[in-house]
Amino acid sequence: MRFGVHLPQYGRGAGADAITRVARHAEDLGFADVWVSDHLAVPSDAPYPPAFLFEPMITLTWAAAATQRVGLGTSVLVLPYRHPLHLAKELASLDRLSGGRLIVGAAAGWLEKEFEALNVPFAERGLRTDESIEAMRACWGDQPVNYAGRTVRLDDMKVLPTPERRIPIWVGGASPPALRRAVRLGDGWHGTFMKPEDTAPVLAALRADRPEDDFTLSMRVVWDGLAGDVDEQRRDLDAFTAAGLQHVMASPVQADIDGWLRSLDALWERFAPYAE
Repeated sequence: MRFGVHLPQYGRGAGADAITRVARHAEDLGFADVWVSDHLAVPSDAPYPPAFLFEPMITLTWAAAATQRVGLGTSVLVLPYRHPLHLAKELASLDRLSGGRLIVGAAAGWLEKEFEALNVPFAERGLRTDESIEAMRACWGDQPVNYAGRTVRLDDMKVLPTPERRIPIWVGGASPPALRRAVRLGDGWHGTFMKPEDTAPVLAALRADRPEDDFTLSMRVVWDGLAGDVDEQRRDLDAFTAAGLQHVMASPVQADIDGWLRSLDALWERFAPYAE
């Protein structure tokens, strides 16, 4: 099992120094990767997600500059929010500048009012997600780029630099269309906040269609090293492992940087016996 942790990108503890310190501490402890979330605007009456959230690509770039080895992940980029040409350039640049450390968690999104604010048709989010992945892969491949879809078209364009490796895309979501998208277009699957008993049949179905080991099965969990039932988390880890999960990303809920760092220490003590 590999383990990641969310950066203090959101809430009262978020900030430049906090992101730097957590990214470096996670790397020193042995976490495989550090992660960010993606929302651009949140309805004023929405209890979730948090409205205070640093932009994900800038946050990861900040973390990359402060570290040397730890992976950099998005949980998850809402692909329809951005033009795939722009996103392909951003992601390729970050991967090259960080030395090939990026993992792109990607999904279609769910917050309809956010789509409305961006003037993106909510009903087209699945199509736009599929074509965004296809178009980005085209941009990261042979040059010049030619891609023709219903929502994006690239004719004889040079999109450079290209990545020096295949950037992994872990498709998020547990709906039937999202799971089909993961199988067809993804290099892995990144689930969110699911219990082991609900996760196991999903993992079995995904693995039946994508048996290769490098198709990574990942789950984001709301685990904090200073809160929650430790024994329950260990039981969940045992169940996740038995079900074939390969990666867990924990999201602490601490309100200040000192709490976040202590949460990392406690989480790593819990995770270390399971770590690869």
